[in-house]
Amino acid sequence: MSGDQPLPGGEPVPEEADEAVFWETPDIYGAYPRLTEDQIARLAELGQRRSMAPNDVLLQEGERCETFFVVLSGTVAVVEDYGTPEEHVLRVHGPGRFIGELGLLHGQVAFYTAVAREPGQVLVVSLDQLRHLVSQDSAIGDVVLRACLGRRALLVGQGAGFRIIGSRYSPDTRRLREFAIRNRLPHRWIDLETDEEAEELLRRFGVGPEETPLVIWRDTTLLRNPSNAELARLIGLPSLPAGNRHGDVLIVGSGPAGLAAAVYAASEGLSTTVVEAMATGGQAATSSRIENLLGFPAGISGAELTERAVLQADKFGARFSIPVEATGLRPKDEDHYVVAFADGSEIAARAVVLATGARYRRLQVPGIERLEGTSVHYSATVYEAQQCRTDPVAVVGGGNSAGQAVLFLAGFAPKVHLLVRGPSLEANMSRYLVDQVERHPRVEVMLHTQVTEVIGQEVLEELDVVDNRTGGHRRLAVRGLFVFTGADPHTEWLAGIIALDSRGFVLTGPEAQEACAYPEVWHGRGRSCMTLETSLPGVFAVGDVRSGSVKRVASAVGEGAMSIHFVHRYLGSTAAHGGTDSSPHTRPKESAWLA
Repeated sequence: MSGDQPLPGGEPVPEEADEAVFWETPDIYGAYPRLTEDQIARLAELGQRRSMAPNDVLLQEGERCETFFVVLSGTVAVVEDYGTPEEHVLRVHGPGRFIGELGLLHGQVAFYTAVAREPGQVLVVSLDQLRHLVSQDSAIGDVVLRACLGRRALLVGQGAGFRIIGSRYSPDTRRLREFAIRNRLPHRWIDLETDEEAEELLRRFGVGPEETPLVIWRDTTLLRNPSNAELARLIGLPSLPAGNRHGDVLIVGSGPAGLAAAVYAASEGLSTTVVEAMATGGQAATSSRIENLLGFPAGISGAELTERAVLQADKFGARFSIPVEATGLRPKDEDHYVVAFADGSEIAARAVVLATGARYRRLQVPGIERLEGTSVHYSATVYEAQQCRTDPVAVVGGGNSAGQAVLFLAGFAPKVHLLVRGPSLEANMSRYLVDQVERHPRVEVMLHTQVTEVIGQEVLEELDVVDNRTGGHRRLAVRGLFVFTGADPHTEWLAGIIALDSRGFVLTGPEAQEACAYPEVWHGRGRSCMTLETSLPGVFAVGDVRSGSVKRVASAVGEGAMSIHFVHRYLGSTAAHGGTDSSPHTRPKESAWLA
């Protein structure tokens, strides 16, 4: 490896130190735990020992992660851009550490190369063997999952991974950045207007500015304005295998409600498919910390809750596909519904669970559109917060999502202005959040306040806000705006197919039956519409997309779990009334997470 590589603390390693004892990255953030002797012994029962010499490559950047390495002796460096002039060391691990991050658990490609720096031994465990052990040993599972989540966050914060080159004014650039951020994919955005590196890269690849946005990875792969699906395939996000077009339950959407439905359906032997248009976790995955969720007294981040739920559903055999956007729903026969997707594909299922959630409303004020994705955000995660370490920011909204964002951002920014249109926080925010927000020394709560203009050309410079009681205006000097102003449901594709309320949310239960255009469908079945059932028998709605739902993570999880109880009742009643399937299909648990 070349000299002058940076140490974990950021200092370069002098060339004369290359042959000296290598430094090990300290476990400052809990992302680099050292496995105990007992844990290594458990892994050794499944794996094999392998000797390594200096410069042996264990894991190659860009290749699918299929092996879990535990360092027994010697050291292993985690390197980005290995073998190129831009090569640099990200981490160094010694005995007791393991190699891998979140992509390891999901079968994604590696965002770095792992190479031996000092001779020694590693324990080699296949991904299937690791999943087997994790399903049996919760202690090892917790250590591995927490470390992998922490490492992914650090990779994102360092700008590792692929590069997106594009204009901040381009809708396609914003689309690609949002997809990468929401799926927690390590990447770096290079602004066509302001970043000097952009021009050099365009010359190197022989493309013009009009061909942007570009996705570049490892200087060997270039995608011109790729679709979200093309980017997903490059990274290895899950997709449905060809021919898998029938099943017991199709879950559309993968927020907390959809993930809960997937866990319970798959664990009870139903062949389960989950499709998602953007990213697993829905809006909940963008929450920095959820503190009022039962069983998590210290709180849990939305990202960690999402990853745990995805792995749990996968463990029981649920299949995921991202990104797949549903565009239509129709009955196929007496026993199946067909959901059509934007890419022209279709999936048939005996029951459908709608868990498409809701999206935060865009703030409609002058000047905002050109800064969306750069200075204006609709989520508050580590990705956005790292841009706000030295500058004040503003948050618009008065609900729990706004409160959680304020507290999270206050850990980064020197000042956070919370702009609330109403007269108090208590109307829509939980008491525990109100108390923390009002007590925080870096937070200023501004009631009766609305944004009237966003000011700034390349970055946000000021907000013009108005007091809606007096009409008086003032300017706020902020560099980031975070918007949480209510939500609209993802139901455009269901209009005219199932009954919706006046705001577009899905009606269920007695309200759905009353609004049903064909009430005789229920008389013919000899029953009433079940609690979470829509105006189409066998199609259920859960979570934020459902009319009258409680907009809380815990209630969404409860509805998702409860929907599978009603799915079983529906499948049983279908069989009893002459359906061709007399019992739910079961299939072997194909996921290696289940032994």
